[in-house]
Amino acid sequence: MSEIFRPAGEALLMLTEWPDVIAGFTTKQGGFSKPPFASFNLGLHVGDDTSFVGRNRRKLAEQLSVPLEKWVCCEQTHDSRIEKVTVRDAGKGALRLETAIADTDGLYTKETGILLALCFADCVPLYFAAPKHGMIGLAHAGWKGTVKNIAGNMVRLWHEREGIPPEEIVIVIGPAIGSCCYVVDDRVVDAAQKVLGTGEVLPFREVSVGQYALDLKELNRLLLIKEGVQHIQVSHYCTSCETNLFFSHRRDNGRTGRMMAFIGRKEE
Repeated sequence: MSEIFRPAGEALLMLTEWPDVIAGFTTKQGGFSKPPFASFNLGLHVGDDTSFVGRNRRKLAEQLSVPLEKWVCCEQTHDSRIEKVTVRDAGKGALRLETAIADTDGLYTKETGILLALCFADCVPLYFAAPKHGMIGLAHAGWKGTVKNIAGNMVRLWHEREGIPPEEIVIVIGPAIGSCCYVVDDRVVDAAQKVLGTGEVLPFREVSVGQYALDLKELNRLLLIKEGVQHIQVSHYCTSCETNLFFSHRRDNGRTGRMMAFIGRKEE
């Protein structure tokens, strides 16, 4: 099966199968930051010079033709809190971390004219759309957010608050660390088993005593299926393996930049 994210220059991978939205994922190439954040670091929270991050974000805004004043960013805390946003939130966190929506790892909106944007460096980006309802969303699922089922939380919020049936939601699971590079301990596996259910088979293999190669993208896919979602596509990219394309928190021992996942409804 072909990769669903298509290169659009050195700095961008675009999700082209959703015609009414602008969505994609950045690479680490083509920016201004210096090592260890070289070069297209978009994270304001990693210790990089904020002037470089600002230049990188302005470059991305220009490439997407969506000004920073229309971005909505949040202070990601590896939890499961989700916020519905509107044009009144436009610009939050775009250039200053302290103005971002606090303690939030998922955003959704029905409005055009704003871009939802979250940062990543191995965690799983989840893109949500309900074309019949004009709804879009984006979530950040590290292992902590995954075992707190942020994926399922978004689906339930849309169903309960917005009247959108799970079968009318389409989801893309973006570039993230693969099981080839992601080894976890019993604590993580036990938490994953608890959220998935004891009757379900976890997507992992034991590599040594108490150490397991976990497929975090597949775990999110299984959790979404349990919520009744029928339309899910998964990127093949591993952020740790692709050393020339992506920052990787695990591969780079925690001292690295961040890619950005983004989604917005095109203005009519």
